[in-house]
Amino acid sequence: MTFNHIIKSFDEFTNHELYQMLRLRSEVFVVEQNCPYLDLDNKDQQSFHLLYFVNDELAGCTRLLPAGLSYDEIAIGRVVIAPRFRGLGLGTKIMEASIAGCQEKFGEGPIRISAQYHLSKFYQSVGFVEQGQPYDEDGIPHIEMLRA
Repeated sequence: MTFNHIIKSFDEFTNHELYQMLRLRSEVFVVEQNCPYLDLDNKDQQSFHLLYFVNDELAGCTRLLPAGLSYDEIAIGRVVIAPRFRGLGLGTKIMEASIAGCQEKFGEGPIRISAQYHLSKFYQSVGFVEQGQPYDEDGIPHIEMLRA
């Protein structure tokens, strides 16, 4: 298996790449999680996006947000792995690449995420610490986490 990733701004996407990313997010966040919500929140255009490939197939993606767009801190959001690529340890690889991408694009600094609560132990394994109490977001328990 070959693993690689690219980081692009919204304006750098080809139509094909944009479609693949939005389709994957919809497949998981809307259909699989049975959560009708507006994924297109007008933050994509001001963010960078990490696309992670396994054997040249899109296996996952994240959104890298500058400080001030969602939180005071730099943020990572829309973390998703395609169902057929789960169980390969890609979560850690994608998050490590996303953290490095944030540092490359925005400089050093704390990174905030809004994690699905059942995944908080995973995010702790890549350096994030729970902040505050769990809360409901679109019917799914979430918790804010910070990597200092």
